[in-house]
Amino acid sequence: MRRRVVVTGLGMVTPLGTGVEKNWEAVCSGRGGIRRIEKFDPSPFPSRIAGEVPDFRSEDFMDKQQVRRFDIFVHYAVASARMAMEDSGFSITEDNALRVGCLTGSGLGGLSMLERYHQVLLEKGPKRISPFFIPGMIANMAPGQIAIEFGARGPNLSIETACAASTHAVGESFRLIREGIADAMITGGSEAVVTPLALGGFCSMKALSTRNDEPERASRPFDLDRDGFIMGEGAGILLLESLDSALERGAGIYAEVTGYGLTGDAYHVSAPDPEGVGAINCMRMALEDAGLQPREIDYINAHGTSTKLNDDSETRAIKVVFGDHAYRLPISSTKSMTGHLLGGAGGVEAIFTALTIKNGVIPPTINYETPDPDCDLDYVPNTARHVKVGSALSNSFGFGGTNGTLLLQSYEG
Repeated sequence: MRRRVVVTGLGMVTPLGTGVEKNWEAVCSGRGGIRRIEKFDPSPFPSRIAGEVPDFRSEDFMDKQQVRRFDIFVHYAVASARMAMEDSGFSITEDNALRVGCLTGSGLGGLSMLERYHQVLLEKGPKRISPFFIPGMIANMAPGQIAIEFGARGPNLSIETACAASTHAVGESFRLIREGIADAMITGGSEAVVTPLALGGFCSMKALSTRNDEPERASRPFDLDRDGFIMGEGAGILLLESLDSALERGAGIYAEVTGYGLTGDAYHVSAPDPEGVGAINCMRMALEDAGLQPREIDYINAHGTSTKLNDDSETRAIKVVFGDHAYRLPISSTKSMTGHLLGGAGGVEAIFTALTIKNGVIPPTINYETPDPDCDLDYVPNTARHVKVGSALSNSFGFGGTNGTLLLQSYEG
C-alpha cells in the first residue's frame, strides 16, 4: 500500500533574502532580487547581473570552523535545512534516525571553492591546498553535512541533473517515503555559482541576459523582449514526511505531494526539444502518478527561464497536455524575481508552489510587458492573484534534456 506524503517544513535562502516569510512576501509583492554582481568585478563580461543573496550570514547557522571548511552552497543548504526542521517541529532521535534521510540536488556543487583552490595551486603550489578542499566542494556534501547536523541516518543521496536536480531530489524523496523506505526526508537543493568561471561559461553560450542597465527588469519569462536567463544563488529545503507521522505528532501541513514525473528529451546537449516532447511526457507522468486529469490542475509554477527556447517549448508542451484548459490555467515563473538558481531552482519553486496552495495566492510573472505570439497563455502578469489552488505542478528542465515535474495538492484529511 502506498503511503501518503506531506510537506511539513520549509526553509530557504534566495536573492530575495533569508527565510521563507521574507521570500513569500517578496514574490507576492512582485519584488525582484536581480542586481549588478558584487562578489567580483563583472565588467569584463557581457552579462554583469545576477541574483546574489543580500542578507545571509553563514555564522548564524554554522560554527566558524564549518564555515571555513565548506563551500557556500553547503552553507545555504544547511541553513535552509535548519529553518525547515525548526518550522516542522520534527525531532530526530535514536529511535527514528534510520528512518530519516537527506536527499538534495545541485548542478555544479562547490564551484567557488574549486576556483579558489585552483588559484592557490597556480600561485602557491600544491602544498598550500587545504585538506578540506575536496570534501568541502563535492555536491553530496550538502546532504552529508545536513545529516551530520541533525543525526539523520537514513538514505543519503545527492542528485546532479543540472537545472532539474532539486526537483528530482524532492521527487525521489517522495517515492522513498511513499514506498516505505523512509518516514521523513530532508530534501530540496542548493546552488552558489555566481563566479567568474560560471558567468564566463554561460556568457560563451549566449544564454544570459545582457540587460545590464536594468537588472530588475532583466528576467522576463514569456515576454517577447526576453534575452536570456539570469543566474541566481541560494537553496530551498523541505521536510517531507509520511502522513501518518505528521498526524501522529500534530504537525502543520503545507501541502501533499501526490505525483512525480521524470523523463529525457534525447534531443540536444543544452536546447530543449522544440516540440516539448520530454516536458509533455513528464507532466503527463506526474498527472498519471497522482491519478488526476489535466482539467483538475489549478496552477503551474513554470520552469520559465526567460530564454527564447525554453519558454516557447514549455508553452507548447502545456498546450498539448492541457488542451483547451491551458488557456484557463494560471502559469507563473518565480524566476522573474529570483533569477535561475540552476540546480537549486526546483527546491525553491516547490516551496513557492506549496505556499501557493496553502495561502491561496499565485505569485506573478513580473516584467511581463510585451506579449509573445508564441507564448499566449495566462502567465499571471505582474500582479499576484488571490485564488484557491487545490492542485499544482512545478516544472524543472535541465541541460542534457533532463526533466522533472512535481504535483502538489491541498491536504484533505
